Amino acid sequence: MITKNKIKLIKSLARKKNRQQSHLFVVEGYKSIRELKNAGLGIQEIYVTQDAKELDDLEVIHISNKEMQTISNQTTAPGYLAVVETVTTSELPVEGLVIALDGIQDPGNLGTIIRLADWFNVKHLICNHGTVDLYNPKCVQATMGSIARVQVHYMDLKEFFSRTKLPVLVTEMEAPSLYDAQLPKNGILLLGNESNGVSAELLKSGSRISIPSYGEEQEATESLNVATATAIILAEWRRSIGK
Repeated sequence: MITKNKIKLIKSLARKKNRQQSHLFVVEGYKSIRELKNAGLGIQEIYVTQDAKELDDLEVIHISNKEMQTISNQTTAPGYLAVVETVTTSELPVEGLVIALDGIQDPGNLGTIIRLADWFNVKHLICNHGTVDLYNPKCVQATMGSIARVQVHYMDLKEFFSRTKLPVLVTEMEAPSLYDAQLPKNGILLLGNESNGVSAELLKSGSRISIPSYGEEQEATESLNVATATAIILAEWRRSIGK
């Protein structure tokens, strides 16, 4: 059974302001909930429908399909929903690979980039304050549980770049090819907004790189999706440094 107050609380977590005030967010799907539980995140409640059995070994609260649909952020509720405590981030690293994001707006893109970071063993993402909220339901869903293993920090990127000792690689359409660059063993990859790319004030933050196009008609495709670009660059970066 779920109370009206709980329903109100869970539905309120669809808004960034309420997530920040309560330090709570919602995750749906048994696989994602299982991964967050195994990673040690603080799960307050797990709600499941009567026909959902994959989390029976955990302490769950059974609710009706109608109640689940009421609190779900998805068009068709998957039958598993958990209320989870937001993550406290640790200090930023002084070595390794780091991703920085300048004004990413699409929650699906951010979630996919977090999943890619997990795949390529990038433990930290740094976002400026104009980037979409990590705990947006669509972002959480797109991470497929990787939110438990990748630390996401929000800060002023310009100020951070002014004090970090890590080299910065800035993505730009007209820059030299990624494949001709000497990629450092430790560094920061900076990617920009889906429509406008990296902002003018951050373009001079480091060396510029691009992913070359091999199409016959160069103007046919304006640019790559930012998550796709992240995957290509991280794959080449890991290959080039041998890890």
